[in-house]
Amino acid sequence: MGKAMHIRKDDSVVVIAGKDKGKTGRVIRTEPGRRRVFVEGLNLIKRHTRPRSVKDTQKAQSSGIIEKEGPIDVSNVMLLDPTDNKPTRIGVRVGDDGARHRYAKRTGKALE
Repeated sequence: MGKAMHIRKDDSVVVIAGKDKGKTGRVIRTEPGRRRVFVEGLNLIKRHTRPRSVKDTQKAQSSGIIEKEGPIDVSNVMLLDPTDNKPTRIGVRVGDDGARHRYAKRTGKALE
């Protein structure tokens, strides 16, 4: 069992290592089992596809070179603090009702 991921879908993050270092984007998908995140417009990979037809429906997959987001390790991204758009670490507090809430360690403000 791995360490918990504190980055979630729709979080704004900045890349802190790799070829896209310094760029920011929104998380569009996470894979906690592999500890990977997919950030909108970053780590683009090219996929060469051939045309395919589907018998039952009229939709056919287009051919050509398609660019899509590739996975980034979660250790290479940091959450952007919503108050001032600077990178911050994330902490978890347990509220009075017993629910867990994420907060930015830089400012101490709740994220949700």
